Amino acid sequence: MKQTLTIVLLVSSMLSFSQDNNKKTGESFIKLLLQEKKYQEAYSYFEETVKSKISLKVLEDTELQLNNQLGGFKAIIEVNNEASTYFYYSDFEKIKLDVKITFNENSKIVGFFFTPHKEFKKVNSLGKDLNIRSGNIDLKGTILLPEKDNFKKLVLFVHGSGPQDRDETIYENKPFKDIAESLYTKGIASYRFDKRTLTNPESFNEKSTIDDEVTNDILAIINYFKEDKRFKDYEIIVLGHSLGANLMARIANKSKQISKIILMAGNARPLEVLIGEQYDYLYKLNPSEELLEAVNKVKGQIAVLKAKEFNLNSPKDKLPFNLSGYYWQSVLDYNPLKEIKKVKMPILILQGERDYQVTMKDFKLWKSTMKNNNKATFISYPKLNHLFMSGEDNSGPKEYLIKGNVEPIVIDDIYNFVNK
Repeated sequence: MKQTLTIVLLVSSMLSFSQDNNKKTGESFIKLLLQEKKYQEAYSYFEETVKSKISLKVLEDTELQLNNQLGGFKAIIEVNNEASTYFYYSDFEKIKLDVKITFNENSKIVGFFFTPHKEFKKVNSLGKDLNIRSGNIDLKGTILLPEKDNFKKLVLFVHGSGPQDRDETIYENKPFKDIAESLYTKGIASYRFDKRTLTNPESFNEKSTIDDEVTNDILAIINYFKEDKRFKDYEIIVLGHSLGANLMARIANKSKQISKIILMAGNARPLEVLIGEQYDYLYKLNPSEELLEAVNKVKGQIAVLKAKEFNLNSPKDKLPFNLSGYYWQSVLDYNPLKEIKKVKMPILILQGERDYQVTMKDFKLWKSTMKNNNKATFISYPKLNHLFMSGEDNSGPKEYLIKGNVEPIVIDDIYNFVNK
């Protein structure tokens, strides 16, 4: 979006206030206005002078116009701030951009914009920034190189679906950062990066496939390290989570420079099957009319995907997650169980038994498919969820709101596999 969509701009003195409070206030406002359409409640977040400039009716009409331009609001990808101005990088059906909100000293909204995404420099607690060229963009990442007791093993991280950052941040949880920094203390090097769908969404278009989203970038990263003399003696291990794990066999069979692969919560079954299961599970977990409507909608989209009439030009809004026919055809053409049989290197497959997104059905399929493969190792963890963090009872989306860490036993198992 080339032009800034301005709703309100008020110049006011901005005093520092609780960052955490402002961040949560902005998230609540966006949810009320763009997701739940509770205009009156959202309107109450404005400072009084703003209300004198913009009426409730204008706010409601503006939201409806934006919905037509941007498509429905899907999710907040990440949050950054400069003093009292917060940038909520958000995913809409037609575009990804920042919802820019400015607060006064009382955490009331005095400025509200929709603007092109502003990139913020990542602050690394460990490691150094390293950009690697892939196609026509630079992948932005973090490299961790142990200064002593370096075992010359390099782990490359491959994210799950969606516009993920290098830490695979989900609310306050950062599973890739947990694993990479723990391995670093044990003498294992690593590289993790921001997905192109996060930093360069314009590079992902209606003709893009799973290779454009994931595979090609990983292969470019592998080639970068193998062509760098500093890493010529390093053994390369590729670790994939969720979609990244699902594609691990595809990646391994396209490169002769990988020594080992690790699959964490990778689906062995078709993606559309998992989507249907997830929606059914969430509805049973917390039934509501709104969720039932979502279940019926996604099942209708899956039906279109499976129909004989489905083709590359099928309308995106008729397909799951508003992804194009080109993307879905590449998903349908890929059979991970068939591909994994061709992999000759050591394989580690890890699974949380409480995971509702990728379940033990998938873990058992990997295991039965590779039952005669003596290079494959399988480990499941009774109390862990999709992020390999502990919990009790049934797992669900609310569990991800709780800050946690990847369990040490998982990191130990990864380390032992990498280093043996």
